Amino acid sequence: MVKDALLKRVVIASLIGATVEWYDFFLYGVVAGIVFSKLYFPAGDPVIATLLAYTTFAVGFVTRPLGGVIFGHFGDRIGRKSMLILTLMIMGVATFLIGLVPTYAQIGIWAPILLLTLRVLQGIGLGGEWGGAVLMTYEYASPDKRGFYASLPQIGLSIGLCLASGVVALLSFTLTNEQFLAWGWRVAFVLSFVLVLIGLYIRLNIMETPEFAKLKDNRQEVKVPFATMIQDYPKEIIAGMGARYIDGVFFNIFGVYSIAYLTSQLKIPRTEALLGVCAAAMVMCVFIPYFGRVSDRIGRTRTYFWGSLITGLSALPAFYIWMTYPGQPILVWAALIIPFAIFYAAIYGPEAALFCDLFGPHVRYTGISFVYQFSGIFASGLTPIIATYLVQRYTSNAGWAIAWYCVFAGVVSALSALWINRLAKTRQQEEQLVAKPLAA
Repeated sequence: MVKDALLKRVVIASLIGATVEWYDFFLYGVVAGIVFSKLYFPAGDPVIATLLAYTTFAVGFVTRPLGGVIFGHFGDRIGRKSMLILTLMIMGVATFLIGLVPTYAQIGIWAPILLLTLRVLQGIGLGGEWGGAVLMTYEYASPDKRGFYASLPQIGLSIGLCLASGVVALLSFTLTNEQFLAWGWRVAFVLSFVLVLIGLYIRLNIMETPEFAKLKDNRQEVKVPFATMIQDYPKEIIAGMGARYIDGVFFNIFGVYSIAYLTSQLKIPRTEALLGVCAAAMVMCVFIPYFGRVSDRIGRTRTYFWGSLITGLSALPAFYIWMTYPGQPILVWAALIIPFAIFYAAIYGPEAALFCDLFGPHVRYTGISFVYQFSGIFASGLTPIIATYLVQRYTSNAGWAIAWYCVFAGVVSALSALWINRLAKTRQQEEQLVAKPLAA
């Protein structure tokens, strides 16, 4: 009973903290294409301004591996809990300050420079946050339920996205366009400070994971976790980054870029597009833990393999509907919600435990953080830029180009899941061969 109560507290702490972190991070992504491109870069070509805005968005993904390595190192050396508190503070303060940065018209070139600097801090904070949040639940749970419990902090992504798009949609609906661009969007960033205080209070009242505490008691920490990870798990790192590809591509197409695509290309009202993303995020909250539990029953790699293929392929009918029936709100929403809320959850639900399974506890924080965050550079950060380029390159057929890019990512991740399964079997056989002489 005590263990169950403690596990519930850990789940709540990880979930709320992850929600705050993802709200902060994706609030920037939601606003980048509709506000920052207009207010923080020189007036001129709107396509160039949009690309520059999404470039600052991508910078957050570039700096996330740095945060993953830094906080992963100390998380594997000192502990998971202290790093979670520190990353939450960094992320929250950076987001709050973004809401106060003057525009390009007010301070010139310093506006994008300040925006970029705070985005770097956001990326560093989230780089260490994700690994610690999922590790807390993974290492507290029993081995047969780790897929389910490690998926619960993942819900923070959908709740955070829902809050980010929902708050922006509410402000967009209640304010005029002039009011929204002048000050309304800033309210969403300043609100982050309240969420940070709540998250800090909860995280200060949890304990270190039993698995890491045992590691500390036995003095089994390694001096440089990153070096040990590279030396002992090189194939797992590459396979994990490949598996992450469809996650980053699909999320940023359907959760971030779709807002700009639906509003600018299909002329769908901004509020309607934001509410569609918000609705998808709410539905996703149900399916993320569902597929986490499925991975405990039928296997992590099997769930991830089929999830990757189906998710990637679902982009084809989705973009067909958007391009063919832009005036049908129900169809437009269905084409967003079904692939994003259901199919995507089949990869994002079991993903945390899939990556945790790759590494031993002595380098696990560093390992999962590096795999998740470094792959985010090309899987997530570059996706809105690639999508914007495809729209300009293929014009009327841009939707198909973006959809096939999603299919390609799904195939890469599915093959990587098969590779992870083979690596796990090989490592298990090697461990059994080592154990036999010892037993004799």
